[in-house]
Amino acid sequence: MEFYRNVFGWQFNQWGEQEYWLAKTGEDDIPGINGAIGPKREGFETPVNSLNTPNADATAEAIEENGGVIIMPKMAVPTVGWLIYFKDPEGNLHGAMEYDPEAK
Repeated sequence: MEFYRNVFGWQFNQWGEQEYWLAKTGEDDIPGINGAIGPKREGFETPVNSLNTPNADATAEAIEENGGVIIMPKMAVPTVGWLIYFKDPEGNLHGAMEYDPEAK
């Protein structure tokens, strides 16, 4: 959770006494992926989420500063934006997209 706090500014609140934390990923009026984080369990595959970021370069830098690894450097998705793929410190794969209709 510390990685996601430091890189994306997410907030976490434990749900009851369980090893389960609700994740708030942004303000209510901005689309996000509010969800939760729990312990890994055998047999569950890690999903690949693509996260919104205002600046792919700054996000890539923060990922590396906080123990993550860039798997695919910033690339243009023409007329959509800039996409990177990374692994967090536990090896979970994610994407991060900076929306930019001018991307080429």
